[in-house]
Amino acid sequence: MPIIHEVATMTSKGQITLPKTIRQALGAGVGFKVAFELHEDGQIVVSRANVEHEDPAIGAFLDLLASDIRAGRHVQAIPDDLARDMLEHACRTRQRAT
Repeated sequence: MPIIHEVATMTSKGQITLPKTIRQALGAGVGFKVAFELHEDGQIVVSRANVEHEDPAIGAFLDLLASDIRAGRHVQAIPDDLARDMLEHACRTRQRAT
């Protein structure tokens, strides 16, 4: 027996609005990432997506880096001090999020 049962309607673009009770249960807000899992028995599980980097600047940098790699552009190593600063910032951001 589910704790919450809600129904959402899909638009012609395949979009749905998560019902308020579900958004509240997930702690979802603007820009929140949602993961969907389809199991063999047809059950679908919706959960918080494990976002690798919550800092938008780091996420944008990684997206840019990934597109350069896909495009075959030469990616140079970043200076050690910059890499160290980025890692320290990511650790501080994670600590604040928990």
